[in-house]
Amino acid sequence: MTRMLLRAGVVLSLCFSAAQAGDLDGVLKGALAGTQTPAVTVLVMKDGKAIGSGVTGVRRNDAPDPARPDDVWLIGSDAKPMTAALIARLVDRGALSWNTPLSTLLPELAGGMRPEYRDVTLVQLLSHRAGLPHDDASTDFFMTFFKDTRPPAAQRLAYLAHALKDAPAGPVGVFNYSNTGFLLAAAAAEHATGLSYEALMRREVFAPLGMTSVGFGVTGEGQPQGHHGGKVATLEEANPPMFAPAGNLHLSMADWAKFCLDQMAGMHGGGKLLRPATYRMMETRLPGADTGLAWGVQDSVAGFEGPVLTHAGSDGNWYALVALFPGTQSGLLIAANAGEDMGGDKAAKAVFKALIPEVAKPLPATPATSP
Repeated sequence: MTRMLLRAGVVLSLCFSAAQAGDLDGVLKGALAGTQTPAVTVLVMKDGKAIGSGVTGVRRNDAPDPARPDDVWLIGSDAKPMTAALIARLVDRGALSWNTPLSTLLPELAGGMRPEYRDVTLVQLLSHRAGLPHDDASTDFFMTFFKDTRPPAAQRLAYLAHALKDAPAGPVGVFNYSNTGFLLAAAAAEHATGLSYEALMRREVFAPLGMTSVGFGVTGEGQPQGHHGGKVATLEEANPPMFAPAGNLHLSMADWAKFCLDQMAGMHGGGKLLRPATYRMMETRLPGADTGLAWGVQDSVAGFEGPVLTHAGSDGNWYALVALFPGTQSGLLIAANAGEDMGGDKAAKAVFKALIPEVAKPLPATPATSP
């Protein structure tokens, strides 16, 4: 169990310049070289559209079945912005409020939570500024959820009742990355609506955007599998399904793009899910952190102009990257079916380095100064 969550094939045609180092197939194959990663995939967006995608490699390293363009990939914590969008949509509708204290949002847990957490808000939970540790401190307790037969919502409450007894990782208002914060926000949505997080995501996020491939937890048979330690990962090396709000879902690259394109369109008044002001809140750096709601918000990335929204995701068996440039509604989505120990991160970052010149502008050169 890692709980990291930060974060032969077919290639479709792309409108890339001749200046790009080789064709897309070459970029993807080159990214796999020198790693143990079985497969890597990319989708490129430009000017508010998905202009193409590619995939190379095999679904699992013990069989020759090639990864395919419509396969699903686990994207780890790169799904956190989807959880944040769900909460934002419920706030827009009046079912939740950004500033309601946690003890009121989850009265069934109020009596057992440490006093430091009682006044934490949804904004603080979704921007990693609630003082919460990364995860519950007990690995043994976490492992019990692989065999828990209760509905995921009930499992989440049990997990949270335990986690809210842990000492804070730091003061409220200061950035400390936390999966627990996203589970708490999801539980608040479940309490407010009477529906499970999974049902809410399907109704409020996936259905309006036409995202039909999404599933919770690990991928099924006949799909790419996560890899760890040189082999296909076991269930116990992943995260249990109840962990979905922190980023435990899989989907096709095309469906991932639908969400990301809506996020970028929202900054231009064209989003389907949220009010324009709510998109701006999600995608603008908040006090005390380099994040908006779930998104990392940077002025530049890898020498290219921003603003840019970023996230990386991994459960130790997969690695995924997203970089969005809302100003031009362009970006890259990349996923690999191996964790860091097998070079999934290296493969994804190599694809990013090769293709970012196609979707972003270099930072202006710094004028030389006279000696």
